[in-house]
Amino acid sequence: MGVGREDSQPARLVSEFVGTYLLVFTVGCNVLSGSPAWAATSIACVLTVSIYALGGVSGAHFNPAVSVTLGLSNKLPWSEVGIYCATQIVAGVTAGLSYGSLFFKVFNLEPQAEFGWFEAMLAEVLYSFMLCFVVLNVASARKNEGNQFFGIAIGFVIIAGGYAVGNVSGGAFNPAVALGIDISSLGVGVGWGFAYTIFELIGSAMAALAFRVVRPDDFGGSSNYSLGTKLASEFIGTFFLVLTVGLNVLGKSPGPVWSIAASLMCMVYALATCSGAHFNPAVTMAILASGRQLIEPIAAAYYMVVQISGGLCAAITVATIHHGASFAFGPAEGFSYAHAAMAEVTYTFLLCFVVLAVTTVSRPTNNGYSKQSAEIQDLSGLAIASCVTAGGYAVGAVSGGCLNPAVSFGICAMNWLDKNTLGMCLIYTSFEFIGAGLAAGVFMLTHSNEYKARIGL
Repeated sequence: MGVGREDSQPARLVSEFVGTYLLVFTVGCNVLSGSPAWAATSIACVLTVSIYALGGVSGAHFNPAVSVTLGLSNKLPWSEVGIYCATQIVAGVTAGLSYGSLFFKVFNLEPQAEFGWFEAMLAEVLYSFMLCFVVLNVASARKNEGNQFFGIAIGFVIIAGGYAVGNVSGGAFNPAVALGIDISSLGVGVGWGFAYTIFELIGSAMAALAFRVVRPDDFGGSSNYSLGTKLASEFIGTFFLVLTVGLNVLGKSPGPVWSIAASLMCMVYALATCSGAHFNPAVTMAILASGRQLIEPIAAAYYMVVQISGGLCAAITVATIHHGASFAFGPAEGFSYAHAAMAEVTYTFLLCFVVLAVTTVSRPTNNGYSKQSAEIQDLSGLAIASCVTAGGYAVGAVSGGCLNPAVSFGICAMNWLDKNTLGMCLIYTSFEFIGAGLAAGVFMLTHSNEYKARIGL
């Protein structure tokens, strides 16, 4: 994915028009046809396939916030940014008129019931940030050049954010969507589209700044990232994972596990080449316990502290958006701590084992082990996120399906008035670390050649 400069400007602009039109038209059709369970997935899919179809022509931005963040990161000339944004907005308005003529009905974009401008602003800023940040990392970062996961990584941000804050702000994350909806509904009121555009551009600017922090080599710095750079990566990834968990639960989303898994997948693809994309103290513990000097003990300790800090900050943000609300933490009704232990240990084991097996090993060959292939790297984020999908649906009704001490501490922070919550948090964390230890032990037994390869045997 790139700017597509080998194509003529008319070709690039047609590409941006078509992709943006399809995106906004799909948004409108989903809203007006009333399909809340699958709306975000439908929108994510049209974005994903359009990116793969047109990324080689125009870069497949389909979003003025994306074009602006690329301009701020010196990835796109500002002359291109302006014409791209204009084309995208025209396409969005055209799409709005099109779905209006199809359904003989239009709708406004505005904060949803029980939420005001501040909560809508937080929702739009944060997930516009996430979208632009993922774009920058998977589509323009030097260390991710040549990957094939860029489309699914970008598209699935919509699944993460759509289910998480669709009930707060409507989940636009795109000025072309916001203005397309607003201008096409002039007859029933207008105004919020322009406010949303400001929110989304703030998110895009923040993403450009964060990108400079986690990718210093793209701006003349060293490609050997410092511990500070890696810790920034871990904080951002963990923050968005725990944020998405909390918002889905409190918002009673129709697709919570799907959304949470999508958030993890997107951030793994974005940041794996920066910090390793652990986003989970149990994962860090499993990598440390598996040996092979993949992470030093002091660095692992810093990782865990930063991950838990990211979870705590996310919990505060979730509570702010939902007016101080929280949700229950502990074994579900009808289940004991023994049941919760079985659930948390089993699926934390699965998550940690898959991370070890798909991201820390060399590719197996007939003659031993060689460097991990690009094909495995392209599937690693999907494999890791699928563990959350499996565990969340399998045991969410038993233990809550935390599988991550950062999530446990985040939920604890939301329930800080309950004196028993910290104890439950520590119990859950112990279950998750037991799962991590088991994953490291089983990995040693199943991947003995990995150890021989690393010592040259």
